[in-house]
Amino acid sequence: MEATMRCHLLHSPLSILSSSSSSSSSTFSSSSSSRTPIISASSSFPMATTQDEAGRRKFLDFPFVSAPHKNLMLDLVSTLENRFDSQLLPCTLPPDVQHYQSQSGTAQASLQIRSGQSNSPVDFVLGSWVHSELPTGGSLDITSLSAYLNLSNDSPNFLIELIRSSPTMLVLILDLPPRKDLVLWPDDLKTFYEDTHLDKPRQDLEKIPEVQPYYSSSLYVRTVSSPTAIMVRIETPEEERMEDIIRNHLDPISKQVLGVWLDHCACAKRDVGEAERAHLKKRDGLIRGKTIEIDLGSSFPRLFGTEVANRVLDTMREYFTV
Repeated sequence: MEATMRCHLLHSPLSILSSSSSSSSSTFSSSSSSRTPIISASSSFPMATTQDEAGRRKFLDFPFVSAPHKNLMLDLVSTLENRFDSQLLPCTLPPDVQHYQSQSGTAQASLQIRSGQSNSPVDFVLGSWVHSELPTGGSLDITSLSAYLNLSNDSPNFLIELIRSSPTMLVLILDLPPRKDLVLWPDDLKTFYEDTHLDKPRQDLEKIPEVQPYYSSSLYVRTVSSPTAIMVRIETPEEERMEDIIRNHLDPISKQVLGVWLDHCACAKRDVGEAERAHLKKRDGLIRGKTIEIDLGSSFPRLFGTEVANRVLDTMREYFTV
């Protein structure tokens, strides 16, 4: 599992696990929720075309995950978008980037990117889901939501990924990745991680018997993660127990962490000087570059084929350039 988890822990917003990573996967065919989405396909934002609305509907459908999993993702997307309201532009990605699949149809994905207005601290918000059938007969399902701040705010970014390779196995990555060295800027460690008690959600989650910490063997991965990052592997004897953990534990903890990010990071008033902006630009650029070139650049072609992968990655580079 280690080699295939590295892309997720680099805080990539649309990481992919290769089919060789799940030797013990079983068939996963959870039905989507019948719950009415808490945000509409077009939301309250003007100038979205019919194609854009169709792409948004596909994203919000989260068709291959269970009801508690889907509801969690919908609530997070809704909370984040409602907080920034008109400060986010509608997604205008090409239709064949908003939803795409491999030539064989064994892998498909949905992608939404919404840029921030000039008056917003948010550079862009990225949401996605990926579904891939595995040679073992099972499937891999990844849902993710990430938000990147621009150079006017030096606070951490936000990331959540739920990676499910069977009805009874799930990996959760939930973090506020720092954008500055916390040794050189100890006030940031106190402001964003200590004073907000961000380590408590991780501690609470790890009290559940089925939850085990996930430790990456990559020293680089550990370097770019925050000290309060939640990286856990959850394995249950029955699917019903997994859904119970998602509903009663992952759901409130994820919303708590997003709330901390919204109140203390994204919406905080920060005085960022020119020297700090230059540092942020360099560091943000390096992290985003690794996401595209190393992680997604190697996994996308294997999953979707070269033509589709190049089309999607070329479009994503436009947003990931600092």
